[in-house]
Amino acid sequence: MPERSVLVPVASLGVLGAFLLTWELLPPALGVPQDIIPPASDLWFEMAPMWCFENLPAHILSTGSMALLGFVLGDAGGHALGLLPAWERVLSPYILASQIAPKIAFAPLLIMWFGFNAWPEQIVTILIVFFPILVNVLPSMRVADRDLVSQARAYSMSKDQVLGKVPFTSSVPNLMAGLGIGATLAVIGITVGEVVGSQIGLGYLITYGQSPANTAMIFNPIILLTLIAIALHAAVAAVEVRVLHYVPRSLH
Repeated sequence: MPERSVLVPVASLGVLGAFLLTWELLPPALGVPQDIIPPASDLWFEMAPMWCFENLPAHILSTGSMALLGFVLGDAGGHALGLLPAWERVLSPYILASQIAPKIAFAPLLIMWFGFNAWPEQIVTILIVFFPILVNVLPSMRVADRDLVSQARAYSMSKDQVLGKVPFTSSVPNLMAGLGIGATLAVIGITVGEVVGSQIGLGYLITYGQSPANTAMIFNPIILLTLIAIALHAAVAAVEVRVLHYVPRSLH
């Protein structure tokens, strides 16, 4: 009997194949116009013109790199503040307020302040990624093993060394969980910024495809954005396996 590690990807590919076949055959069979839901093959045929005439590689590179940058900066800010619980208590009302407000509502203001450049979309991405990282790191800092802290101090470690050896290390599992969420949210954040006000990126192509009512041109960036999010999440998962190698696989 094939191992489970082989069966899982085969089953996943089977589900994908069934989904694409249904997408290809069902809309025409139901008489759905192509400008509403195009067959899956139309997306493939539209990809070549987008690659040649719309400079699709540049849009993919812009969105991917900006999502990665926003992810890294949002992670750095959330983790840094999470390591300082006292400051978090002071700033928590403002942090909560920034998360309650819809991020897309900030985009027009950011465009007015910074113009049509990378700053608005980058700030939106950082805001979206920041909070999940923070809320995953803080609990581990609050429940750090006090016995280990006392033992570290008994070895004459400085305050910074104790912070690095005990609470910081204990925050890593929760941090990795937050990173998995932040990886996908980074793509959402960068897309919001590009849709609202940008001249490059996959989000911009989604808006651009609305004018000629080219549904296939709208679907293709959505699929590519999904693939970028999957790639980021897979990269985080790979790092998690390496960093948390001491944790049984069944537990993470």
